Amino acid sequence: MTKWKPGDRVVAHCLSVELEAPDGHNDTMMDPSQRIWGFETNFGGLADVAMVKANQLMPKPEHLTWEEAASPGLVNCTAYRQLVSANGGNMKQGDNVLIWGASGGLGGFATQYALNGGANPVCVVSNEEKAQIVRKMGAEMVINRSELAPKFWNAEGTKQDPKEWLRFGKAIRELTGGEDIDIVFEHPGRETFGASVFVTRKGGTITTCASTSGYMHEYDNRYLWMNLKRIISSHFANYRESWEANRLIAQGKIHPTLSRTYTLEDTGQAALDVHHNKHQGKVGVLCLSPQEGLGVRNEELRAQHLDKINLFRGI
Repeated sequence: MTKWKPGDRVVAHCLSVELEAPDGHNDTMMDPSQRIWGFETNFGGLADVAMVKANQLMPKPEHLTWEEAASPGLVNCTAYRQLVSANGGNMKQGDNVLIWGASGGLGGFATQYALNGGANPVCVVSNEEKAQIVRKMGAEMVINRSELAPKFWNAEGTKQDPKEWLRFGKAIRELTGGEDIDIVFEHPGRETFGASVFVTRKGGTITTCASTSGYMHEYDNRYLWMNLKRIISSHFANYRESWEANRLIAQGKIHPTLSRTYTLEDTGQAALDVHHNKHQGKVGVLCLSPQEGLGVRNEELRAQHLDKINLFRGI
């Protein structure tokens, strides 16, 4: 190892691969040994000492505290690949991007990438509090599900209602001036997937990662095949995508969505709070760092973006 030396200030991304097979040398996510560090490996980050591969290391953004710099990791890189990368949505300026859960862990970064890349995010949130978050990010087109109250499925959860897809699409067109969606940033899964396929424009793209409402997606294939739409699966990010995503954090163009920090002893409580959806954005856990607020070296850059950095803390 020649790139890193003891004392370097770094953050880690969670892609672990061996690269012994040829499959991953064009896109490391395709390597048969690809694993998510800390989830599919024995090594994780919730400890005073962590073991990573040298090629998992990236420079720490110096205008952020340790907990702020660590918090984007997984979701920032995931959102970058899913929406921006040619391996995902390949988003361009002017695209209308439908973002489910736009103030959440994934959606909070997708919203930022859409705005930073000159796209038009159509942000779907569950309440007015979350609507205010995405508006403070700079988003102007917001759909509050508690107000629109779409019922994509019947009460038994066995059949979808195309009329509700139409109503949802109408709400989108009212915001976009009559235009349809170019890219859907999908992650709820079963509950929303039929609607996502329906509202996407002809030739548009549905990018999907995760399935928080269920893995068995159902949609009307006529709206996909006859309108030449594409479904692209996306999972974390390769080394280059992770590096680029972290670089944008370091430049102050994309910001952490950290709302609360716990001590290492309170890791169980942190996990429970996330499990019960009592959080906004991301939560952090202090490991080797003895307290919050340490690690900032670029105070000038921090001062320029402090409101954005603290956006989720004031909730």
